[in-house]
Amino acid sequence: MRFRLTISYDGTAYSGWQVQPGEPTVQAAIEAAIEATSGTKVKLHGSGRTDCGVHARGQVAHFDLETRMTPRSMRFALNSRLPPDIRILSAAIVPDTFHARRTAHSKEYRYVVFNGATMPPCRRLYATQVHRPLDVAAMRLAAARFVGVHDFRAFMANPQRVVDSTVREIYSFEISKRGAFVTFRVKGNGFLYKQVRSMVGMLIRVGHGQEPPERVSEWLDGRAERTARVPSAPPQGLTLWKVWY
Repeated sequence: MRFRLTISYDGTAYSGWQVQPGEPTVQAAIEAAIEATSGTKVKLHGSGRTDCGVHARGQVAHFDLETRMTPRSMRFALNSRLPPDIRILSAAIVPDTFHARRTAHSKEYRYVVFNGATMPPCRRLYATQVHRPLDVAAMRLAAARFVGVHDFRAFMANPQRVVDSTVREIYSFEISKRGAFVTFRVKGNGFLYKQVRSMVGMLIRVGHGQEPPERVSEWLDGRAERTARVPSAPPQGLTLWKVWY
């Protein structure tokens, strides 16, 4: 049977999602819990990779296993064996045609900035502090330029692997402000390595007046390679919010 899992995790203690030799990762922790539950070693396939320190509210993964366990009992069994910073929110049996990565048609990420002088300690792992005031109106103008089909090569860090295409479609990019917290919500058909953090990093430069909103267009569609003027925002403000199928 093919199990689909919806997973939430705090990425602070992990070297990202993907298994890495000698490093704690979310994928490795869940695979170990499945093996401890079933006695069978399995391969867990995620909807995508999250970096060290990045969180997830709605990561999706699947694995194949011969078992009589129901999805409900599987969820309870895994949660009883997982550390408290990883939780299986739901489990279901899905057709063999389902693939957590290949059949996903859109994802939403959210990035949170604390734009103030004193970061609340309880939020320090889930938001990035930016001391200087941000021009939210200018950032919204710049964010709108990301929407659509573009070549995002200037907003991709080196993934240390071959990438078939750097063209992606952004469906929406919204920025909201509540008190000192600024939230960036971006939804698209897929994202390159560190693309969201790079887009947010560029928007913060716009918010500081270091770049005009129209500068975003100059970096899109392959007209410019990545430079230091397109920085990656820190990881702790980023959360994989939801995956759609």
